[in-house]
Amino acid sequence: MKTPEAAAPPRQYKYFEFVMVAFVTILVCSNLIGPAKASQLDLPLVGVITFGAGVLFFPISYVFGDILTEVYGYKRSRRVIWAGFAALAFASFMAWVVVSLPPAPFWKNQAAYEVAFGNAWRVALASMFAYMCGEFVNSFTLAKMKILTAGKWLWSRTIGSTIVGEAVDSALFYPLAFWGTGIIPDDKLPLVMASQFVTKVAVEVVFTPATYAIVKFLKRAEGEDYYDRETNFTPFSLKV
Repeated sequence: MKTPEAAAPPRQYKYFEFVMVAFVTILVCSNLIGPAKASQLDLPLVGVITFGAGVLFFPISYVFGDILTEVYGYKRSRRVIWAGFAALAFASFMAWVVVSLPPAPFWKNQAAYEVAFGNAWRVALASMFAYMCGEFVNSFTLAKMKILTAGKWLWSRTIGSTIVGEAVDSALFYPLAFWGTGIIPDDKLPLVMASQFVTKVAVEVVFTPATYAIVKFLKRAEGEDYYDRETNFTPFSLKV
């Protein structure tokens, strides 16, 4: 009797894990460290702008998301997105536990600690939900555009997918996190959403030369340039 052939083991890559760790690290840091600080700059020709400090770094996770999908494909990018979600959920839970623990009588920094790490659960949940939707839309859009453009015009895929993904992220996060809370007046939410969206896309544009360099290096080093022609794009899977 003929025995069935064993399934081929998943292909191993030299740098995939490093890109994944960079993605998850930037994601967690930008959500844990950045949101507590509101910054304000007076820019020439633009004027005074106010923004959450995390907005400077969160878009870099989209840069790495683009790199993952462009080089390794949607299926491996999907696993990284889920890894990022798990890390973000654990970091939020850990922050809540640590902030909630009763402080020692001699420790006088509880109030400052609560400001820095005591994000409300509504904000944390809104952030995780918006992240999931935005990242999957970003990866899906880039994978489909790569097929449509036959692998040409990388800049159109990285910027185009970021526009769509960041639009979904911003449109979900701010209403879910702040609508009706008074933290940001409801009539100001559209302005805040628009300014954050423009800033995030601008970061992607600025990083385009670096994205080109990293993608070129990885494709050559890994011998991989994946096209998702037969991919099942459901987000609810970890198969590669």
